Amino acid sequence: MALNSLVRVALLATAVSAALSGCASNPVTGTPDLVFQSEAGEIKKSKEVHPMLLQQFGGVYDNQQIAQYVNEVGQRAAKASQRPELTYTFTVLDSEEINAFTTGGGYVYITRGIMNYLNNEAELEAVLGHEIGHVCARHPVRQQSKSTLAGIGAAAVGIFTGSADLAGLANYAGAALVSGYGRDQELEADRLGAEYLVKTGYSPGHMVDVVRLLKNQELVEIQRAREEKRKPHVYHGVFASHPDNDSRLHEVVAAAGKLKGAADPRDPERDKYLKTIEGLPVGTSAAQGVLKGNRFYHSTLGLTMVFPTGWQVENRADRLIAQSPNKESIIQMQTQAPPPNTGPREFLSRMLAQYSAGQAEPLEVNGLQGYTTIVRSAKTDFGVVPARFAVIYYNNLAYVFSAASKGSAGSPSADPLFMSTIKTFRRLKQNEFAAAEPYRIKIIRADENTRMADLAKKSPLPKYAEQQLRLLNDLYPDKEPKPGQLIKIVE
Repeated sequence: MALNSLVRVALLATAVSAALSGCASNPVTGTPDLVFQSEAGEIKKSKEVHPMLLQQFGGVYDNQQIAQYVNEVGQRAAKASQRPELTYTFTVLDSEEINAFTTGGGYVYITRGIMNYLNNEAELEAVLGHEIGHVCARHPVRQQSKSTLAGIGAAAVGIFTGSADLAGLANYAGAALVSGYGRDQELEADRLGAEYLVKTGYSPGHMVDVVRLLKNQELVEIQRAREEKRKPHVYHGVFASHPDNDSRLHEVVAAAGKLKGAADPRDPERDKYLKTIEGLPVGTSAAQGVLKGNRFYHSTLGLTMVFPTGWQVENRADRLIAQSPNKESIIQMQTQAPPPNTGPREFLSRMLAQYSAGQAEPLEVNGLQGYTTIVRSAKTDFGVVPARFAVIYYNNLAYVFSAASKGSAGSPSADPLFMSTIKTFRRLKQNEFAAAEPYRIKIIRADENTRMADLAKKSPLPKYAEQQLRLLNDLYPDKEPKPGQLIKIVE
């Protein structure tokens, strides 16, 4: 949960000029493209959307060594691309999501979450090169032109259901940024990324390696999500478009290997990559807060609270959301800086001004002051139902709780549970700060006795430990590490 979690993401307006910028020549094919933007316009739009994306994905991951490493690998691939003169900005996002994307204009993003699954420098370049391929082929701009022609818009959402989220990027082809550009354009980005690998001395086959390991992660995630009755979190691009044995993928990768001047591939730099990413958080970072069992810790904010046993808790960039096992009750918490000289009662009253709320009651939680009330008819994901709202002041922030149950009347059916959950909110004790640290990647060297099942028994991962360790090391479903090989564990 980001510190500035209630700052609204502004909707990005799509401004169409009176005259088209012309049928610009595509840097990859040399053929005309019907687009609404010049290169200068493309760069300007990408620069404008940059802060929105940082907020949506939890900000920049604060590690200078990793940022510099990603930039070096990305810039090397960019110099081998069809648009080497473009200024490229590579950003590592503080997000556990498995994702990498571009908004065009030289802006390329990769999450620390996807970096946990890569196993050498060549695979990192394959991912970055894929996105650089989208930039060179002007896929984001072409997608935006189509969106403009189709009149795609974005809708704001209400106080209960959340902030603008990625809908705020819809007018800038935001859907494509997180869900891909279609199979043909993804395959074109594959081909270009494979070419950049060859031009920088790597084997183009690393593109297939990346597809395989992330496709395995995707298939496992889909199965877990099905068992847990939730939406799966999967990577958007080529890995969602085709498997590693796709014949077209192998054709474009093989073609890249025949490029004029292609030399024997150099070492993929496995050890260098793994030593660089050692310490990356697995799951959410300390800056976002971590969940251990059903207890949430946030060391930066200095707080902790407990959610009901068995509830599914999602730590989003702008809020915590917990759902009951039957999906019929939900409680969420988010933060906001209260206006000057505004107490919790007035804050709550202003926040619910659009509703007909009941009498606000004072709320004291572990020495912290707040107020709470029930709104009889609140707009929620369950329709118009009663909802519990509460606000607690702590360290100059307002912690806002909202909760509702499906099919309730008068008050939420799970209201006693909502109130008991809210009352677990408290200051973090000094001896709890260690527990607020996230799980992290640690690199060890395997020997002849190293087995993934044995490592899983010692792992702190609460679920799917062996399966997860195999996915992290590209040993899924049943491979074992070779003696002397560096591998990742989680501590």
